[in-house]
Amino acid sequence: MPKLPEVETVRRILEPQLIGRSIKKVEVLNKQIIAHPAAKQFAGSLSAQKFSGMDRRGKFLIFQLESSARLFLHLRMTGQLLVTPRDYPCEKHTHLVLHLDNGMQLRYIDVRRFGRFWYIDSKETENITGIDKLGLEPFDKQLIAEYLKSRLFQKKKSIKEMLHDQSVVAGIGNIYSDEILYLCGIYPETKCTELSDTDWEKLSRTIPQELALAIKENKMSAEEYLAGKGKEYRNTPFLKAYGHDGMPCPVCGSIFERITVAGRSSCYCPKCQKMR
Repeated sequence: MPKLPEVETVRRILEPQLIGRSIKKVEVLNKQIIAHPAAKQFAGSLSAQKFSGMDRRGKFLIFQLESSARLFLHLRMTGQLLVTPRDYPCEKHTHLVLHLDNGMQLRYIDVRRFGRFWYIDSKETENITGIDKLGLEPFDKQLIAEYLKSRLFQKKKSIKEMLHDQSVVAGIGNIYSDEILYLCGIYPETKCTELSDTDWEKLSRTIPQELALAIKENKMSAEEYLAGKGKEYRNTPFLKAYGHDGMPCPVCGSIFERITVAGRSSCYCPKCQKMR
């Protein structure tokens, strides 16, 4: 599933290609991906609209339209967005095509079909999407140690699991929770009730730093993005813990181990992240 850095990469690549472009035709090839309104109304409402900008909230992409309506998208597990020439080979699992006024197309591809679109007009609330349930953005100035502690210190669940709670901090996900906990020296199965004030302080500093680094490392050109069909990201070289089980820790030389925490795999260094 694309996490916040990957979704932000998509936004930064697509926005310059879409701003000022009008939608000439809407093809809904699979109604399943349209969450609101009904597919026929969705297509009719979106047709002839003009893109005025793009935002991101957590893992949601938000397309701003000149009419003050908005198009929301959550990519979920396998969603991909491409701006392509009209004669570009069409991927097998293409479910939505927006024909643009410059002859290009905005295509949505999704193998597992879990992604969802919402068209929200100017009189509707965005809460239809569930976006109102999200917690702070990782880069929000309110994301300080006191905030994290107040939301989590009474939780008997592991800190690894709670970093995935989108109602606390939006967009972290499995890859970056491994990285954050490694950099903070916290064992993934440590209960939130066991964390110290120093731990909360480290987490509040590391969360924005690590996600900002991931966004920087994911940077690529529109041509590179299209060549990778919207699913190739270059974040692997800078990762220090995620996917490194069986490899030596760059700090102490101990071998990374892998455990399962709340159904998700987690890599950690047994020396740098000692069990408490």
